[in-house]
Amino acid sequence: MLRGRSLSVTSLGGLPRWEAGLPVENLLLFEVSWEVTNKVGGIYTVIQTKAKTTADEWGDNYFLIGPYFEHNMKTQVEQCEPVNDAVRRAMDTMNKHGCQFVTDHADGRHVIVQFHEWQAGIGLILSRARKLPIATVFTTHATLLGRYLCAANIDFYNHLDKFNIDKEAGERQIYHRYCMERASVHCAHVFTTVSEITAIEAEHMLKRKPDVVTPNGLNVKKFSAVHEFQNLHAMYKARIQEFVRGHFYGHLDFDLEKTLFLFIAGRYEFSNKGADIFLESLSRLNFLLRMHKSDVTVVVFFIMPAKTNNFNVETLKGQAVRKQLWDTAHSVKEKFGKKLYDALLRGEIPDMNNILDRDDMTIMKRAIFSTQRQSLPPVTTHNMIDDSTDPILSTIRRIGLFNSRTDRVKLILHPEFLSSTSPLLPMDYEEFVRGCHLGVFPSYYEPWGYTPAECTVMGIPSVTTNLSGFGCFMQEHVADPTAYGIYIVDRRFCSPDDSCNQLTQFLYGFCKQSRRQRIIQRNRTERLSDLLDWRYLGRYYQHARHLTLSRAFPEKFHMEPTSPPTTEGFKYPRPPSVPPSPSGSQASSPQSSDAEGDDEDERYDEEEEAERDRLNIKSPFSLSHVPRGKKKQHGEYKN
Repeated sequence: MLRGRSLSVTSLGGLPRWEAGLPVENLLLFEVSWEVTNKVGGIYTVIQTKAKTTADEWGDNYFLIGPYFEHNMKTQVEQCEPVNDAVRRAMDTMNKHGCQFVTDHADGRHVIVQFHEWQAGIGLILSRARKLPIATVFTTHATLLGRYLCAANIDFYNHLDKFNIDKEAGERQIYHRYCMERASVHCAHVFTTVSEITAIEAEHMLKRKPDVVTPNGLNVKKFSAVHEFQNLHAMYKARIQEFVRGHFYGHLDFDLEKTLFLFIAGRYEFSNKGADIFLESLSRLNFLLRMHKSDVTVVVFFIMPAKTNNFNVETLKGQAVRKQLWDTAHSVKEKFGKKLYDALLRGEIPDMNNILDRDDMTIMKRAIFSTQRQSLPPVTTHNMIDDSTDPILSTIRRIGLFNSRTDRVKLILHPEFLSSTSPLLPMDYEEFVRGCHLGVFPSYYEPWGYTPAECTVMGIPSVTTNLSGFGCFMQEHVADPTAYGIYIVDRRFCSPDDSCNQLTQFLYGFCKQSRRQRIIQRNRTERLSDLLDWRYLGRYYQHARHLTLSRAFPEKFHMEPTSPPTTEGFKYPRPPSVPPSPSGSQASSPQSSDAEGDDEDERYDEEEEAERDRLNIKSPFSLSHVPRGKKKQHGEYKN
C-alpha cells in the first residue's frame, strides 16, 4: 500500500539544517515512559542509549520520568536534590502524595514533554485538558491493536484499511487502552513513530498520520584497532564451539571449522518474530545442503524465553562429558610431555610405541567409551513445561529436524536469556552475537528491530524483512544491502511460500561463501554502524522538538513550511568489488570455506571502500548559534 511520506522521512539527507539550535538554556525537556530505568522491552534500549546524546545537547535541562522501583533506583541512578526552586516545589508537592523522585536537573522558560506509548499518554491527555503551557510529543513504538492482530495470524498489512478498529479492540478486551492511545495521539502537538512501516500502521489504526519518523539508534563503540571486532568474533566463536562439542558429544562427526552458527533471539512471539518461516526455511536449507553433498554444517540457536523447569539432564551431561574429556586429554598430555622432555635431555629419540603406557591407553579408552550415546542430541537445553504444545518444538517435530547424523542443519532451542553465569553457555548476549556468523530475524511484525541493528554495529550480518523498521531503513540508505550483510526478505508483497523460498536462498547463499568472503562482508557490515549512531539519528528528535515548539508557542517559535524531503545524496553505493553473494561471486555449488579466488585480492580494496563509505556519512547538526548577519536557512526557527 502506497502512501505519502511524513514530513520527516528516514533520510539523513532529507531534513532541513538548522545552523541555529534551540535556546536550550531557556527550555526544559522531559521524556516520560514506563521504561525509564525499567527494562520491559525495546523502549528501554531507546531511552537508555539516547540519554547521553540528549544530555550532551540539553545539559541540566533534560529530565527523564518513569516508575519508581526501589531495586532499579539502587542500581541505575543516583539520588540527589533538584537545583531549581520551581522544580523543587513541584516535587515536594507530589512527594506529599506518595510520589518518589530522582533528579539532578535545572529549570527553564518553555517546556517540551515527550510521552512514549499509551502508559505515559494519560499525562499528555490531562496536560492538554487542563491547558498547561507545554509543547507535547507523543511517540508510539508499536500500536496496541497492531501487535494483537498480528499475533492472531491475521493478514494484517493487506487489510489495514478494512478493519473495524473499535470492534477489534473490544473483542480483544483492550478497548480502554486503545482509547487512551488514540486520545494521546490526537491530543499531541506532534505525533511521531519509529519507522515508515509503523507510520503506515498508525495512520490506519490510530487515524493520524505521524508528523515525524524517529528511527531508533544505538551508542556505537568504535575500536581503536580496525579489525578488533574480527578478533572478538574469533574469540567468542571458539567459546560457542566448546558448547557445541559438549551438546553434540557422541555425534560430533562434522567439522567445526566448517560449521556456521546462526541464531534468532527476542520475545517468544512465534509468528510475529518469524520463527515459523525460519523453521520452514531451515528444513528446505537442510534438503539443499544434503542434495548438494555440502560439507558445511549449520547450527541454529533459538534464544527465546519460555516457561521451563530447569535444564534437562542430557544437556548438562554433555557439558560434563566435554569437561571430563578435556581434563583427561590434559592429564595424558602432561605425562607425554614429561617423557618426551626426559628423552630429549638424554639425547634420544623416544619410542613412540612405548611413550604411552597401558594405564594411559586404558584412560583414553574409558574416555572414548564415555562419549557413546544411544539417543540423539537434544533440540532443547531445558525441560519445557508445555512441551507438547510449544510452537517451536511442534514445528520441529513436523519438519523432522532432530539433530540426526545425516542432517546438515542442527537445532538448539535455548528458552532462557543468555547469562555469563549459566552452567551451559556462560556468555552474555553481546558475546554470543559476536561469536555467531549470522542473525536471522524474518519478522512479520517488527516496528523497528533492535536485534538486527545490534548485529550490524558488531559487524555480524543479519536477515531482516521489509515489514521491519530496520529493514525499510536499510533499503532506503544502502544501494545493495546484501553486499553489506543485510539480507531483506520480502514479506509484504510476496506470498508466505515465496518469502520462505527467498529466505532459504539467502541462507543457502550464505553457506556457500568462502571464509574470505565472510570476512569481507563482516567488514562492510560493521561500516554501516555509523548509520545507526545516535549522533546522527538524534537529529530526528531535534526536528520533532522544533516542530512541537512552533505549534505550541507560534508567537515565540516560527518554522517556515517545508516540502517533503528527499533522500537524494545519502545512500551507500554498491561496493565496486564483486559483492559476496551467490549471484555475483560464487560458483553454483558449495565450496570449501577456505577457498579463495586469486583475483579477489585485485577486486577488493578495503581501505578504498571504507573511505568511500565514510564520505557518505554526513556530519550531525551543528548546535551553535547563527553568526550575526548570516542568512537564516530554510526551515529554521526564529525567536
